[in-house]
Amino acid sequence: MNMYKKVTGISNPLKAGISHFFSTFSKRTVNNKLIFATTNYQLRKMSSVTGFYIPPISFFGEGALEETVDYIKNKDYKKALIVTDPGIAAIGLSGRVQKMLEESGLNVAIYDQTQPNPNVGNVLAGLKVLKQQNSEIVVSIGGGSAHDNAKAIALLATNGGEIGDYEGVNQSKKAALPLFAINTTAGTASEMTRFTIISNEEKKIKMAIIDNNVTPAVAVNDPSTMYGLPPALTAATGLDALTHCIEAFVSTASNPITDACALKGIDLIDESLISAYKNGKDKKARTDMCYAEYLAGMAFNNASLGYVHAIAHQLGGFYHLPHGVCNAVLLPHVQESNMQCPKAKKRLGEIALHLGATKEDPEETIKALHVFNRAMNIPRNLKDLGVKTEDFGILADNAMNDACHLTNPVQFTKEQVIAILRQSYEY
Repeated sequence: MNMYKKVTGISNPLKAGISHFFSTFSKRTVNNKLIFATTNYQLRKMSSVTGFYIPPISFFGEGALEETVDYIKNKDYKKALIVTDPGIAAIGLSGRVQKMLEESGLNVAIYDQTQPNPNVGNVLAGLKVLKQQNSEIVVSIGGGSAHDNAKAIALLATNGGEIGDYEGVNQSKKAALPLFAINTTAGTASEMTRFTIISNEEKKIKMAIIDNNVTPAVAVNDPSTMYGLPPALTAATGLDALTHCIEAFVSTASNPITDACALKGIDLIDESLISAYKNGKDKKARTDMCYAEYLAGMAFNNASLGYVHAIAHQLGGFYHLPHGVCNAVLLPHVQESNMQCPKAKKRLGEIALHLGATKEDPEETIKALHVFNRAMNIPRNLKDLGVKTEDFGILADNAMNDACHLTNPVQFTKEQVIAILRQSYEY
């Protein structure tokens, strides 16, 4: 358990701030217009017309890093800013990318002080380095935090003002500087989304910026950048991706495209995650997990999530627990409760076939999720994670105010959420 408690930097900041955004604005985009919904019913009954958002170019596989550098070189850029975090700098990856870019003729500056949950200060400090060099492009290296910070920096570089000016949906007028997002974990998918979450520490909130203009120009998933990922982090981020797939597949906002992404993502995770966990240098497993987390990102970025994430957000906020681990513990229990919805029950049965079962049986899906957790030494229950029963009431209240629950197939009462917490605690 201690090893998982130390995995604190894995959460995509998007998830932590999305509740604040929707509880404040209660908005959804339809053809890039803002629609206000006063009830869950209205949200579900709004126009089904929606966008499908991914980067225009993505590179996958060993050698994708070099391919990206060649792509940048051929664009004839002269000055680049690398945005990363102290951990990536310490292992030398940002230095490696800097050298590759410089050998291609670029002048490179680095901002490597991004925090796990990037704040306004991080954005301003990075922007200062960018302006000093007059950078033409931004290269982010890391997980969700580095990419979010880079997106905010690139947006302010062209639009000006303060990052809080762009809180909401498509508030910017100009395209951000081109962003090349080099991913180092197979879980969050933040290298391919149009979301960026920035903390306002003065107001003690997280600002959600959902803007087409912050979608990276190129998303990079090179397994060679992940070979050194520790087993605990491999498990937590991989199970985060599995949660994205399953919640998107049973989501009330799913569609045939997100369904295809979710199911193929589950296939790859079933085939590769435990192998990557056991042998971090397994080239095929790491490569397949790159594809899996990206597919999961396409699914949830367009179909949203559910009560696993709604509850996990509260656990992370209360106890500073790793997001992927919370998802893994909660996932089978929430899906078991979702079976009271006939459509969700049928879909959970379909998932079973993608997790090795021989028949469509939702109970087999639940069993398979527990097997995944045991195989990678995920703590058995919330009790083992240090969650306190006396907090169940406020955790349930907050989960019901989290936007992710809006597309859950069952809209639980507070008592039902507490029951899920209790089941997850005592299992």
